[in-house]
Amino acid sequence: MQQPEPEVVFYVLASSSQHERQDFACKLIEKIYRGGQFCYVLTDDEHQASDIDRQLWVFRVGSFVPHQRYHGQPPAHPGNILIGGSAIPDGWQTIIVNLSSHYPQITDATERIVEILDNSEASKNAGRERYRHYREAGLSIITHKQEAGRWVELTTRQ
Repeated sequence: MQQPEPEVVFYVLASSSQHERQDFACKLIEKIYRGGQFCYVLTDDEHQASDIDRQLWVFRVGSFVPHQRYHGQPPAHPGNILIGGSAIPDGWQTIIVNLSSHYPQITDATERIVEILDNSEASKNAGRERYRHYREAGLSIITHKQEAGRWVELTTRQ
């Protein structure tokens, strides 16, 4: 039996601040964790992985999101959020929070890919390229755009 195709959810922030993008990513990762799920946070490089790792410790007073950097070794705890590069380990492909500039590796286990874009032209252009890639792959895409402090759903494609 064929697995359903993953859903791709784009969030386009009103701000072009990288700090606000990271802060939003942390809140979303926390929401995923509090919902009883875990995810893989895909980054471009060690610097970006280090930044999101550090931000997950301090983004909200009293918040705790168990996470660790992934360097090819089995995770210390099965429910941890993992942060790393393109080699997503088995068991962590269900939800991918893509903070990188490339497309994540999609497996049969992938259910959702989350893309978070800031409002800079570079981020939006890279996001448009990934959007086209996902659309050409036939994936369901939902786009949310932050406008005047609230989220507006722009498109749903199935």
